[in-house]
Amino acid sequence: MTAAREFDRNGFGFEEPETDQPFENALAKARDGLRLTVADATELLATGTDTDGIDPERKEAVLEAADRRRAETVGEGVTFVANLNNNVTTACNTGCLFCNFKDAAHAFEVDADVDHPGFTKTPEESRAIVEEALELGIYEVCSVSGLHPAFALNAEHHEILAAHDDPASEVNYKPPERYVTDPGTYREQLRAMAVGGVHLHSMTPEEAYHARRGTDWSYEQVYRELADAGLDSAPGTAAEILVDEVRDVICPGKIRTDDWVAAMEGAIAAGLDVTSTMMYGHVETVAHRAEHLGVIRDLQDRTGGITEFVPLSFIHRNTPLYRRGIVEGGPSRDEDELVVAVARLFLDNVDHIQASWVKSGDAHGLKLLNCGADDFMGTILSEEITSRAGGEYGEYRSFDDYVELITAIGRVPVERSTDYRSQRRIDPDDGPHGPMLGPRADGTPMLADQDGTGSRRSAHADD
Repeated sequence: MTAAREFDRNGFGFEEPETDQPFENALAKARDGLRLTVADATELLATGTDTDGIDPERKEAVLEAADRRRAETVGEGVTFVANLNNNVTTACNTGCLFCNFKDAAHAFEVDADVDHPGFTKTPEESRAIVEEALELGIYEVCSVSGLHPAFALNAEHHEILAAHDDPASEVNYKPPERYVTDPGTYREQLRAMAVGGVHLHSMTPEEAYHARRGTDWSYEQVYRELADAGLDSAPGTAAEILVDEVRDVICPGKIRTDDWVAAMEGAIAAGLDVTSTMMYGHVETVAHRAEHLGVIRDLQDRTGGITEFVPLSFIHRNTPLYRRGIVEGGPSRDEDELVVAVARLFLDNVDHIQASWVKSGDAHGLKLLNCGADDFMGTILSEEITSRAGGEYGEYRSFDDYVELITAIGRVPVERSTDYRSQRRIDPDDGPHGPMLGPRADGTPMLADQDGTGSRRSAHADD
């Protein structure tokens, strides 16, 4: 079995990765700091398409090169943010096979007789959640939601959607009165969350598509409207793998690669920073991963608007892909390490690479920080998407946790703003530790330490 075949887990007829570039040449280019090609990235991700499986010695050579590049690019700091996840609704009809966050939208209708674990929050409820978190010292709110059929950009958009002959089938629209809870408009939800000087990070390309469906509005117009409502930056999620033959398998109802790119360009044209992501380890090959990295780097070459790259390891347990027998599992830890490392080496125009303790746990997450990553996510306070897919590694992280973990591997803990423009190096000996960059932050710990001292609330509070 070649390395290529190992990654083409389920026989979808994808071409086996095979390049004319030897692994040794690709590694030499990476060590010399030369710009890599997609073929180079394919070789490094596979540790050679001419070999069976992942070669451990070659893998370690790639990781070493990436860790050296990380040190040269951003130094020894490991950054993190004080943030809150506030997802508005789980109602969605897109049907992505990798997702277990969603609940069928019809279950939320007034006359539905369907039990479901989902939720929809009103703008008032979202505001209250953010206000409470601001008192804890957070300064970033990340919000990613399902595509609720009653969600529209604004009042004008409601009128346009309702005017279709069959809005439910033509533009995935039903009026708010059809549902138990009215989610409000995107404008209303963003304005509700954009309170107290918080940085609002929301509206994926897929959500932006939903916020312009049935119209001829450009993505730039939509993002300008959202920015006026309080949006500060946009997450480059909904990317999955930016290769359409893969999207045809895992998310056939989702936007195509070109539309994802167009949405990101629109957000950047509207003056917003964006992030970039890749969700890997399901049905794609290493060549697809490399092609995805090429899309990201090309976008950054044109725009310069990407602040970070976030590799997202596929969590398989509760997803339709796994339940239907399409996949047997997610990526191996070797694959996680190589994705982070090759992202560092290939994305020479994106300074920051994130490791995820939510996806990987503490020990493996720290290992990824020695494979080229320099950011370790945030405090989260609430995390629903990964946990509903079967993630096991928790839903929050205190500043003291961060300081202990980061110093344990000999690195420097650094509190950062969402856009990385503000950073504060943390003295491990000057604890207990809490956020200082937020509008209401004063260094008080957000969550209890083991003694329960110095905390604004207990880590296990139910309020």
